[in-house]
Amino acid sequence: MASEEKEKYSANSLVRGLEIIKLFNEEQPSLSLSEIAKQLGVSRTVPYRLLFTLQNMGYLSQDEHTKRYSLTPKVLELGFSYLNSLKFPEIAQPYMETLRDEIGASCHLSILDGQEVVYVGSAPIRGVSAVNVNIGLRLPAHATANGKLLLAYQPKDRLMQMFHVSNLTPYTDKTLTTPGEFQQQLETIRQNGYSMTSGEFHPGISSVAAPIFGRTGEVVAALNVVATESAYQEEFMVKLALPKLLQLSQLLSNYMGYSGRIPSAVSRTDI
Repeated sequence: MASEEKEKYSANSLVRGLEIIKLFNEEQPSLSLSEIAKQLGVSRTVPYRLLFTLQNMGYLSQDEHTKRYSLTPKVLELGFSYLNSLKFPEIAQPYMETLRDEIGASCHLSILDGQEVVYVGSAPIRGVSAVNVNIGLRLPAHATANGKLLLAYQPKDRLMQMFHVSNLTPYTDKTLTTPGEFQQQLETIRQNGYSMTSGEFHPGISSVAAPIFGRTGEVVAALNVVATESAYQEEFMVKLALPKLLQLSQLLSNYMGYSGRIPSAVSRTDI
């Protein structure tokens, strides 16, 4: 498109509004009408209506006494919208690969779909101790660490309905199949902020999982580290994998706009 055509379709008021938002920074957290007009190189009448609109939409606030304008937290929604438009597995992938390299064990990303976990990201190790997980793989949520973690943060009425319509199928002699005990375990997982399993879906496979929270506090995905019990020492999951997994969980949750703290990310790092 030629520059003349671009100019023809350009919305000047939108351009000016975005320019006003970009004026605010650490050095000038608040601005007056005259200061804004001066920095834009226009008369005071030009930004007045735009400031009123931005204030009415909640992106700006005006001090009643000084009449100076400031940004509001709602501006953050613009950045969160951009982050949410990206494919989260792509964002998480390099971090999972770094974690894999640090601890020498596979790291995966998954979401909950009904009573199954669906793997949407993977950073596997290579060799005889590798646990193969393909993108799109579905596993029963009740028998996996990441599945239990995601279930633990579901509304109780949804869990009650889920247990009512399905059985907790045993896959090994370690699979928990009693609904009452299973719900108690989910409550413990929610309180701890992480989930850990050993041989519940496949003999000789251990896993630990941590949540990734979204901006409003909902759990959007689970990170988990998985390893064969024969290739790793018994304390590997607790003393090495778990603290680093919780740190990454906190980091990725912050990227998703979550402003809270994951308690275990602090309390468990000194294990």
